[in-house]
Amino acid sequence: MKYVDCSRRVFLSTGTRFPREIIWAMGAIKRSAAKSNVQLGLLDEELGEAIQSKAEELMNGRHDQSIVVDVYQTGSGTGLNMNANEVLAELASAELGKKVHPNDHVNMSQSSNDVGPSAVRVASALAVSRNLLPALRGMSRSLSALSRKTATVYKSGRTHLRDALPVTMGQEFGAYADEFSRDAELVEQAMSYLLELPIGGTAVGTGLNADPRFGGMVAKELATISGLRFKSAKDKFRPMRLLTDLSALSGTMRAVSIDLYRLCQDLRLMFSGPLTGFGEIDIPTQGEVAGSSIMPGKTNPVTVESALLASAEVVGLDGANAFAALLGEFELSMGVPLMGYNLVYQANLLSEALTKLASLVIDHVVPMKDRARGYAEASQALVTLVSPKIGYDRASKLGKEVAKGVPIRGALRKVGFTPKEINSILDMKGLVEPGIPAKKL
Repeated sequence: MKYVDCSRRVFLSTGTRFPREIIWAMGAIKRSAAKSNVQLGLLDEELGEAIQSKAEELMNGRHDQSIVVDVYQTGSGTGLNMNANEVLAELASAELGKKVHPNDHVNMSQSSNDVGPSAVRVASALAVSRNLLPALRGMSRSLSALSRKTATVYKSGRTHLRDALPVTMGQEFGAYADEFSRDAELVEQAMSYLLELPIGGTAVGTGLNADPRFGGMVAKELATISGLRFKSAKDKFRPMRLLTDLSALSGTMRAVSIDLYRLCQDLRLMFSGPLTGFGEIDIPTQGEVAGSSIMPGKTNPVTVESALLASAEVVGLDGANAFAALLGEFELSMGVPLMGYNLVYQANLLSEALTKLASLVIDHVVPMKDRARGYAEASQALVTLVSPKIGYDRASKLGKEVAKGVPIRGALRKVGFTPKEINSILDMKGLVEPGIPAKKL
């Protein structure tokens, strides 16, 4: 492979290889291109069928070891395209016993400048649709189930990490269930923009040296192969010149990561303890591995922390993608290989984190009901309930008494409330719903 051998000397040599999704996408594009060129009468049928056969093998993972170019290469993805062209040409030549040319035959009607941007979109859409969206929906379902399970687990709310009015644990987890459901919608919408491919634009977007029907035929074939609604972009200059749709997808994955990070932080705090922290939940699965190499029996939120690290990585990669989207001038973007690599990695990393967190943590949370309720009834913020009745100033004094450790029931008795009134005030069910409890007094 002449081009590939030379490129290994001039590209960076970091050992960073393209993921399976991008190799699949390259094989799918080459297969679809060969089939379209045969149908258009541009490519000899025997050569075309051989290229299609070997492209299918590339899609199925039989030649992953032959895609050796580094991700840190020419910014348009020429290295990746030529690597695929040369691999398929060599394999097809060996099968036919005659020369199949990497440029004249495998790359017919194409350019690296439309193949690379098409491949990273196909690969990213694949990773999102097959991995990330199911993981997001699975997380939302798990959180919804946990929200129902903990609907009557009363606990102290917290704002600024200080005691606040009571909530239910179910309300807290329900908020996250709703958010991840919305995140799935956001990601799906961003992914839909990737389905318009620049294939057929050839070198600069004009489509020179390609039949005008070629791009549409390839996109239709890719849709059939993948099950996704790929189509030929009406304006091929746009997806060759700009990677804004890819950047937007990265941004939605950053948003998912922030939500995941927030959930994990709350879980860590609720799980903290068991004696000197909040201790509001137990997560039995987190004890399956030793939490400490020196403290026997210690349990740490290991899966939760793994998800935190994944979240941080996805946010960081979004920063790289924003910068990569700026690379390029005029008719071509120079951030293609890096963004393709990053987007697939982001989608798969988030998918793994969401799936593991849902199945190993969310599905196994055990609420510590008594402890949680004890915190709720001890909260200084409960003074808010009687503030409309006794006035803000008297309520402030009452709050200071509770802050000193005086039980809320005793403090309420001091200001003249009867046991019956106190029971009514501290009816937890009525405290986690809209309304003004003091009006009942």
